[in-house]
Amino acid sequence: MSFPTTRLRRLRRTDTLRALVRETSLSLDDVVMPLFACPGEGVVRPVEGLPGIAQRSVDELVREAGELARAGVLAVLLFGIPEVKDADGSGAWDDDGIVQRALRALRAEVPGLTLLTDVCLCEYTEHGHCGVLEGDTVANDETLELLARTAVSHVESGADAVCPSDMMDGRVGAIRAALPETPIVSYAAKYASAFYGPFREVAESAPSFGDRRGYQMDPANRREALRECTLDLEEGADVLMVKPALPYLDVIRAVRERFDCPVWAYQVSGEYAMVRAAADAGHLEERRAALEALTAIKRAGAGTIVTYWAKDLGSWL
Repeated sequence: MSFPTTRLRRLRRTDTLRALVRETSLSLDDVVMPLFACPGEGVVRPVEGLPGIAQRSVDELVREAGELARAGVLAVLLFGIPEVKDADGSGAWDDDGIVQRALRALRAEVPGLTLLTDVCLCEYTEHGHCGVLEGDTVANDETLELLARTAVSHVESGADAVCPSDMMDGRVGAIRAALPETPIVSYAAKYASAFYGPFREVAESAPSFGDRRGYQMDPANRREALRECTLDLEEGADVLMVKPALPYLDVIRAVRERFDCPVWAYQVSGEYAMVRAAADAGHLEERRAALEALTAIKRAGAGTIVTYWAKDLGSWL
């Protein structure tokens, strides 16, 4: 039927009617909060480019994780800033490394929280690239063993799942061979994006030369993302992640339609920082803009979203 019989506005008249017919909903079950562990004690070091986010020493990280759990957040994704960096990123798999210490403390103090870890070398190498170097080039195959060692050390320290983000070819297979029973959340389609700037500040992981376009994906490519996902599933990935999220909604949708597995998205630091900056300048309302962006990511097909708004959602929802 057509107008005037058909009037779609009828179901938009009240909050309750809109809720009853809403096609996409957000829940705290759908989000993961990134956390950044740093050396020291009693350290909460805010980051200028990422309002509300900070590097935290292990004791403060435990305190923050407890607040997250009480707010209803179910999972965190851990990153580490080591005291010392070297050419190989050896702090990444050190049994007494910063992430390993944080995992043990969180497992003891916040036992109900699901602990995910980012597996990459960029925060631990003195050059800031995601693997070991041969000259000025990241050596793919030589990096795989180090990534697997890192993942194993995380699991031995208490991680529930590992999340390789380095974009080396074959890294899921290397980790799966070392950890046959551990969930692997693969950053399968990770793009060489301009939206990572604030993260590199908080994680202290900016490359000292060049960029990461030689191993992260070209933002112009979508079909290649599906090839990456196919290979990662064949190597043993349990979950596929697309990063960034909002500029790549079409990729999230394509992955969701192609693969019968959990699909996640990472709403990256630049996406968060843009909205926060616009809200601070009075150009928009942070809560509404954040919820709209998160809903768009969920609507595109992401079942779970890594987001810096996870803690805020505890009160907003």
